[in-house]
Amino acid sequence: MTEHDHIVSAFSHEIEELRTKILRMGGLTEQLLADAVAALDSRDAERAAAVIVADRRVDALQSEIDEEAIRTLARRQPMAIDLREIIAVIRIGSDLERIGDLAKNIAKRVAAIGAERHSARFGRGLGHLAGLVLAQLKDVLDAYARRDAAAAVTVRNRDGEIDALYNSLFRELLTYMMEDPRTITMSTHLLFCAKNIERIGDHATNIAETVHYVVSGEPLREPRPKDDSHNFARVPYPADPAP
Repeated sequence: MTEHDHIVSAFSHEIEELRTKILRMGGLTEQLLADAVAALDSRDAERAAAVIVADRRVDALQSEIDEEAIRTLARRQPMAIDLREIIAVIRIGSDLERIGDLAKNIAKRVAAIGAERHSARFGRGLGHLAGLVLAQLKDVLDAYARRDAAAAVTVRNRDGEIDALYNSLFRELLTYMMEDPRTITMSTHLLFCAKNIERIGDHATNIAETVHYVVSGEPLREPRPKDDSHNFARVPYPADPAP
């Protein structure tokens, strides 16, 4: 093996290590979100506390990825797709770190809510929203692992569905509070949780755009399929079970 071949091989190994760490970080954030939502649903303070502690692992991994990416940029001075790969690692790591923070914020609400109960309908609505976002996060990480730009675009295009469901839940919770002021505290906590979940969907969409860019070399220029209107068109989520 020539010296050039050795350098190329070492560089490829460095990039592959960064990719592996990003996917590990993605798996951690998926689990944090799933655990935070489960803790909220069951009022499991112990599980929520574990989410808060586990977020430190996500933060530490992001710092490690950033440091390695910067060292690689300085040492290898990559161009074209290699440069895009490293920039993508930094961008995706930042989005995943924010997802971890948002999952931690949901977990913190568990202690604030305590044993106070809410309508099972809103619990199901929140769970459905979280399920959509978890699927979005999983699919975009799969698209990154496979270098699948088309799959990344599909994930991006699902963001409007998440916005519409969030807006519907937002409207219903506001109505609930106006009808019964005793529910204001609980409903406010649920609104914050729903907003955190919706923001996680936005970060998954950011990752989708980054995946498309690193694979194709072209940014997605058309506007995102957002639904931020405040008409609050109702979007159905799982109905109450039959008596």
